[in-house]
Amino acid sequence: MHRDEPVKYEPVSVKAVLAEMKDTAELLIDLSYSAVLHGSPDLAAEVLTLESRMDVLQLQARMSVMMAARSPEDVEDLAPVLGVIGAAEKISDAAGDIAKVVLEEVGLPDAMRAALPEAVETLVRVPVADDSSYVGRTLVRINMETETGVRVIAVRREQATGKARWITNPDRDTDLRAGDTLILRGFEEGLREVYEAASGEAYEPLEAPDPAVEDLERAVDSIVLMKNMSELAVDLAYGAVLFDSRGVAEEVAELEAEVDALQSRFEAWTLQAAARVDDPVSLRGLVHLASATEVISDAALDISEGVLRGLKAHPVVAEAVEESDEVIVRTVVVAGSELAGATLGDREVKTETGMRVIAVRRGHGNGGDGDDVDGDDGDGESADDEDGEWIVSPGAGTQLRAGDVLIAKGTRAGAERFTAMAGSPQKFEAD
Repeated sequence: MHRDEPVKYEPVSVKAVLAEMKDTAELLIDLSYSAVLHGSPDLAAEVLTLESRMDVLQLQARMSVMMAARSPEDVEDLAPVLGVIGAAEKISDAAGDIAKVVLEEVGLPDAMRAALPEAVETLVRVPVADDSSYVGRTLVRINMETETGVRVIAVRREQATGKARWITNPDRDTDLRAGDTLILRGFEEGLREVYEAASGEAYEPLEAPDPAVEDLERAVDSIVLMKNMSELAVDLAYGAVLFDSRGVAEEVAELEAEVDALQSRFEAWTLQAAARVDDPVSLRGLVHLASATEVISDAALDISEGVLRGLKAHPVVAEAVEESDEVIVRTVVVAGSELAGATLGDREVKTETGMRVIAVRRGHGNGGDGDDVDGDDGDGESADDEDGEWIVSPGAGTQLRAGDVLIAKGTRAGAERFTAMAGSPQKFEAD
């Protein structure tokens, strides 16, 4: 959609629009960074297409919210909803700015592409050929994720009108059709198999070059860290709203402050590097990336601001988060369960369930469960962490104890397995 095209009010479900906005915003973050790290104009173009879709969604959502406000009490209840809408739009704009680094050839050192860790799941865009074995089959029949570890996170489908429709939360019953464009997430081995089955062509991953400019390593590393922290902040912000948790919202504020500090250091490192490189203009892309990434962390703070200010989250926001593509669950580790006394790596939680633990709050009165002999859990957290302390972005070495509260993100099927491993087959209420 072009910005000069009219958007008229339609009676749409605020919950459905918010869920689509959340899914679209998260997809935009993934696609935009993947476009940069892989130097892919195709992925960058998809970002701008989705950004236009987000423009329509945010207008529809604002109209519906205004129609719902009939009293001062309604206005107070719905104010945080407007904050969530504005934050998703802010993320969309930032993703568009990141994509333009590729499309407008702003300039980016090769060291940026080299910063993509080999073990990180990557995104691939693939068309479905007419003679693909996937045509006419649902995702549950294809069983792609189980057999290859690759997940379809979005489908772009051409319509008879000539316009494309995005399916940002494909489920088990979503059927694939000839001409669809799939956005896949996974590791190289699985991606190779799925890419060839869908398109009939060989998958050729881009080779990441060696970092040629040593002086830029700190600046590039800081961008990657800012990206990771901003994405985590967005996940935690939706968790804060879903569970009405001030503790989680405060962690979002801390992450946003750390991203701000990183950006300041990044600017200093980039200015120092500019004096040592042959073409300082090639650093413009890094500056654009840092600025856009900082905007994403600001948006995360906007999402959780209502919780921080003591405003009760409107039920429609929590319902939208629950119905979105990737679910966020909050569960507690029960004594005697698979996770009690084990590390995330011991139980291979991500591999076994597909769920990523984004935060751990140490349980009350259970500080002695599963302590290491050396007093450290192998991931930088002391085994004597204080009760109630939050561990943000825990790693494979993070040891879990009975009473710990876990916040994790992933698929619905994975959520059931994950909560069963914790010994608690239901989501828990707010703190």
